[in-house]
Amino acid sequence: MATKNKIGQGILNIIFILLCIAAVAPFLLLLSSSLTDEETLLRAGYNFIPAKFSLQSYEYLMGSAGKITKGYGITVLVTLVGTIAGMFMTIMFAYPLSRKELPKRTFFSFFVFFTMLFNGGLVPTYMMWTQTFHVRNTLWALIVPGLLMNGFNIIMMRSYFNANIPNELIEAARIDGAGEYRVLYQVVVPLSKPMMATIGLMIGLRYWNDWTNSLYYITDEELFSIQAILNTIISNIQFLSSGQAAGSAYSAADLPSVGIRMAIAVIGILPILFIYPFFQKYFVKGIVVGGVKG
Repeated sequence: MATKNKIGQGILNIIFILLCIAAVAPFLLLLSSSLTDEETLLRAGYNFIPAKFSLQSYEYLMGSAGKITKGYGITVLVTLVGTIAGMFMTIMFAYPLSRKELPKRTFFSFFVFFTMLFNGGLVPTYMMWTQTFHVRNTLWALIVPGLLMNGFNIIMMRSYFNANIPNELIEAARIDGAGEYRVLYQVVVPLSKPMMATIGLMIGLRYWNDWTNSLYYITDEELFSIQAILNTIISNIQFLSSGQAAGSAYSAADLPSVGIRMAIAVIGILPILFIYPFFQKYFVKGIVVGGVKG
């Protein structure tokens, strides 16, 4: 029996090692390709070890270093403000839904679930935000539309409150004279750090990776997020490579059209790779426990 358990554990370890390799390998290939000479990349394809080392793609990006730095600043600001605001609103919505004494609790739960299935469509949404709320060419356009609230996050947070916050603990706090806000911020929130870290990471990732709000609502380049700037650089490369730009300082052969896509992807995801390990244990615990029951 012990031998069978060891064999089973060994097989499981091998499977997880293979899964880890499968998860890390694409990034290593991405990084290697961004450091490979363009001509070699086109001729020999992608390799985990650069056949001919080159910083050509990053040197080209350095020409837009000022824009990229400013884009990083805007993206960090938007991500921080959006994540904090999103977390606050998610907790304030999810906690009442977790309380059985809430009037019309079923209606509000259905309201949240309904928004996960249907929305107003792109054109009405665009008209609402630009003509009613006038968010065009403001930082609010990068924070509010489509990102600030999410029904899935609310349901996960509510499920966590139901599964992991004992009702007896809340009742004891009320007996001691605590009101609802004090119960929430001094009892419930401190016990919900795993789920808060999970939801916060998910919200932050959505803000960091978003470029569609910049595409829809921003025409002022001074307000472009890092993802929008990198997407614009790719579009410019494609235009220059097509030979339609007369008098360009770069010839089509000089442009790192393939390698620069890899370099742009590396620049876009590096901050997330550094941050994620610090939240990993909370992220996994929050996902597992938050899905126990609804």
